Amino acid sequence: MQAWARLTSARINTAIETLVAVLMLLLVLDVWLGVVDRYYFRWQLPWPEVMARYLMIWAAMLAISCGIARREHIGLTAFLHMWPAPIRRLVLILMDVLALALFLYVTWYGIAFAQSGATRHAMIFDLSLEPFYAAIPVSAAIASVQLFLVLLRDLGTHLELPAEGEAA
Repeated sequence: MQAWARLTSARINTAIETLVAVLMLLLVLDVWLGVVDRYYFRWQLPWPEVMARYLMIWAAMLAISCGIARREHIGLTAFLHMWPAPIRRLVLILMDVLALALFLYVTWYGIAFAQSGATRHAMIFDLSLEPFYAAIPVSAAIASVQLFLVLLRDLGTHLELPAEGEAA
């Protein structure tokens, strides 16, 4: 089960990292276009700033799952150091379960949030805001899947902390 979780997590992470890289490339090109427009051509394009905002939101929200897959998200290492070595594994599993509950909660309520964007429009694009608001539940759902896979993969042993008095 751990090998399956490791492989599945790695595959999902590769796909999401690729998507985030593409979004960041589009963000750079969009901002570059906005700068060129403003200072050289003076086309007065109305959409680059708004597009940059939505690209950045999607990239940042999707990147959360990448941090989870690599365990590079906010870790409470100092909190874990407070516990004796045998209890650390249990504490790490508990932290993963609590984070999973949080992401599932955000996914559930994020769906209604995204649906509320259907009645609102981005005037510049003349589009519903629903695809832009969907960044919240989509990224929380992917983060939930990644967190579940990481929990199975590591079973609380990924973060091996030195015993008290040992060098890190």
